[in-house]
Amino acid sequence: MKSLRGVLLGCFLLLAGDVALAQISDLNSAINKAGRQRMLSQRMAKAYFQIGQQIEVDRSKKLLDSSMAVFDRQLVELKNYAPTPAIRETYGKLEKSWLAYKDILIGAAPSKENARKALAISEEVLALAHQGTVQFEQQSATTAGRLVNLSGRQRMLSQRMAKFYQAIAWGVGDEKSVAELDKARKDFAAAQQELDAAPSNTPQIRDALALVTQQWFFFENALGQKTGTDKRPQTAVATSSERMLEEMESAVGLYEKLQK
Repeated sequence: MKSLRGVLLGCFLLLAGDVALAQISDLNSAINKAGRQRMLSQRMAKAYFQIGQQIEVDRSKKLLDSSMAVFDRQLVELKNYAPTPAIRETYGKLEKSWLAYKDILIGAAPSKENARKALAISEEVLALAHQGTVQFEQQSATTAGRLVNLSGRQRMLSQRMAKFYQAIAWGVGDEKSVAELDKARKDFAAAQQELDAAPSNTPQIRDALALVTQQWFFFENALGQKTGTDKRPQTAVATSSERMLEEMESAVGLYEKLQK
């Protein structure tokens, strides 16, 4: 039976095009949404590569469509909330990169030529989304803000690993893809240890992180599978990366509620 957490995430991410998202209320909320933009930049590329390989096509199309809708809405919110000229400038640049990224994602049916373009521009969008997240964290200057950013980065890394895995499997990954996948795996494991040791963790947060650790075991096993004519490894990565995302969304939401 699908967990309540999974149902809630599904409602948020799959039906986001029809649901009005709450506006940003404070800096922790801004850091969370800014960090979610990082994740979505990677998730959209992952979904695009999955569609191109005929991996869970219907679900991958829904993931791509809903992720684009959430990215659009949150970009407007973050631009409107931006408290400094520097942050507004970052989101102005992000909007330009996002428009170019969107053109690739929806301009035509997935092809390897466009997939290589999507891989490159997803990195540009990620860099700008990360810059905005860090700027919001600096405005916060609290332990809670840092933990929202760090846990939110884990959410992004779950999708980044899957993105590179699918790019490599489809034959569109560049020479850096294997190294970036390995780096993302190491970064995720190291940050998870740091989160587990955070003094600010509540019992709820510790429980949420324990569930993340469980899913990480399955996801890492999937990432270790070699690809070939059998597409089961790509399917395993597709499904396990979404389960990881479910658990990380829960953890980030709990960190967002911390006050200091």
